[in-house]
Amino acid sequence: MNKATIRSNSINLPPGAVKKLGGGDVEIIETEEGVLLRPVGTAVKNARGFLKGKGTFSSEKFMSRKREEKEYE
Repeated sequence: MNKATIRSNSINLPPGAVKKLGGGDVEIIETEEGVLLRPVGTAVKNARGFLKGKGTFSSEKFMSRKREEKEYE
């Protein structure tokens, strides 16, 4: 079991936990079982990569589709 050391107002976490938390801000949540540390990110950080594997979409493809739409009008 990994241990954390608390001295004054700081917590020293094991390297594995620090790596999982990403070295950023964490939210501290008290539960019945103990304390939970959950990474907190900005909206941009949270959204990063959500389109990965969904195919590529470029400005060229967008303009091509717009030209096609205009032809149908």
